Amino acid sequence: MEEVYKFLKEAQTYYLATVEGDQPRVRPFGTVDLFEGKLYIQTGKVKEVSKQIQANPKVEICAFMDGRWLRVAGTLVRDDRVEAKAHMLDAHPSLKGMYSAEDDNTEVLYFKDAVATFSSFTEPPRTVKF
Repeated sequence: MEEVYKFLKEAQTYYLATVEGDQPRVRPFGTVDLFEGKLYIQTGKVKEVSKQIQANPKVEICAFMDGRWLRVAGTLVRDDRVEAKAHMLDAHPSLKGMYSAEDDNTEVLYFKDAVATFSSFTEPPRTVKF
């Protein structure tokens, strides 16, 4: 999981895919954190992406960097603990102007039953499960 986290941090931007009804939805994200041995992302509960995740928590993210890409498929689980939110915001201080660990909007979610696949055009794919 450390390797997955490192890749996402270095890539800076990853794309999160959700589904709304029968329509896929993809958007750029940049928040990623390791907390208590789990890989977390962050959003706001008022956003459509949050509503899509709550309706169907199976998601996939994808990041590309230096001719390699990473896909992570899994189920997102909401963690409403202040400690988890605070850890994320400390890792991404630029978010503190919009979010607070104590507000009702900040949402952090961790991956459960995740499969990460590292790929490139020059090497065979390699998977990591967590």
